[in-house]
Amino acid sequence: MHVPDGFINAPVSAVAGVVAAGAVAVSLKGARRELDERTAPLAGLVAAFIFAVQMLNFPVAAGTSGHLLGGALAAILVGPYTGILCISVVLLMQGILFADGGLTALGVNILDMGIVTTVVAYALFRGLTGLLPRTRRSMTAAAFVAALVSVPAAACAFTLMYWIGGTTDIPIGKVFTAMVGVHVLIGIGEAVITALTVGAVIAVRPDLVHGARGLTAPLKLRIDGELVDAPAREPVAAAPAARSNRGLWATGLVTALVLAGFVSFYASANPDGLEKVATDQGIDKKAEEHASKDSPLADYGVKDVSDARISGGLAGVIGVGATLVVGSGAFYVVTRRRRKGDEPAGSDSRTDEKV
Repeated sequence: MHVPDGFINAPVSAVAGVVAAGAVAVSLKGARRELDERTAPLAGLVAAFIFAVQMLNFPVAAGTSGHLLGGALAAILVGPYTGILCISVVLLMQGILFADGGLTALGVNILDMGIVTTVVAYALFRGLTGLLPRTRRSMTAAAFVAALVSVPAAACAFTLMYWIGGTTDIPIGKVFTAMVGVHVLIGIGEAVITALTVGAVIAVRPDLVHGARGLTAPLKLRIDGELVDAPAREPVAAAPAARSNRGLWATGLVTALVLAGFVSFYASANPDGLEKVATDQGIDKKAEEHASKDSPLADYGVKDVSDARISGGLAGVIGVGATLVVGSGAFYVVTRRRRKGDEPAGSDSRTDEKV
């Protein structure tokens, strides 16, 4: 659902850019409460993983494909504020390096794919987990529903922006019906990917899943054939926290590299939901060429590499690496600011002398 330049007029694109910039600024402050030195590298990995999975277009209808948006996945794994930053980094890398999503439409894309999906998905996820039993299955089910709803929500947001500032005169009812219809189908794929990923991480390291904090089910004991709650124990959160994250980080990175560098070659070549609707409805009549169309990585291929498999694989690996570096660097800065903010006023690194 990457919106190209020319779909939305300049005034609305500018307003969307201002809103997106404000949301990113708020998210930078909010992410300080969600991240620490232990989870910041994982947030960078989440951004890289989402970049990789977005390369895997899957068929959803005749001549149409879809791909992960990632807002729900990022919000549940690392928190809503950090999730917005993750998607923003992905969109920035895609726009600058791969000519995917217009540069003047960057604010539109961040607002649509990053903010709307993240906020809607996380709000729904928290609401469902507050009502359902506190188990791994319930959290996975909540992630499925949240991701499913987030995609048509983004389609509605695009339709609203197009209604206000679309550059072509197309009946808004047709745009709404087409966008929501195809993105409900794409949402099913988004939900499956999100639920599988969240469930897998919860099974291995639930302490690292932001959305799973405080949702551990009480231990049950069988007494005289009946299940009863075990006596409350002292919190043991420190034990998992002390565990190394290197194994999970390495596994996630290798998975992202394999998906982007190898599996992406077998992704569907059909246009995605927005592209298909734009062609069918005439939204793309005033589409503009991308400012980065001459990038050596444009269209997810390495320039002057003739073999399509090698070209696409190299581009995917480069994209994963660039997203990981930029994302990890940004989240490292966030955690440094958090540490400085936690220091008492007037304190320094020297040990206070006792009087």
